[in-house]
Amino acid sequence: MSKLKVTGKIKTIKPLEIGKTKEDKGWSKVSFLLETDETYNNLYCFNIFSMDDAERNNVENFIKFNKEKQKVDVDFNVKTTEWDGRHFTELSAWKIFKAEESIAAPELNESETDDLPF
Repeated sequence: MSKLKVTGKIKTIKPLEIGKTKEDKGWSKVSFLLETDETYNNLYCFNIFSMDDAERNNVENFIKFNKEKQKVDVDFNVKTTEWDGRHFTELSAWKIFKAEESIAAPELNESETDDLPF
């Protein structure tokens, strides 16, 4: 599976959802909208989902450390599930961190680029 990454600003953080499975295991989920600078297809809806207390820290940490209008980098996976003959696709964020401003690479002068052996 390839690693997918996108950079943008958090547009909306949706309310936290908490529930229990049929097996009485707790789960939590938070969704957020990310808007990129692209002209088309610039809005993404990501989910962070957890099934136990250890993973629940991921949801709580996202809410604690991220705010709307903050620029972030998001690493994510695309997950498609089938139910009753229908398919549902979800963007699952697994790493979110503040986006760093890109630093321009220093330009090389001609004497530095002329060291090739041919």
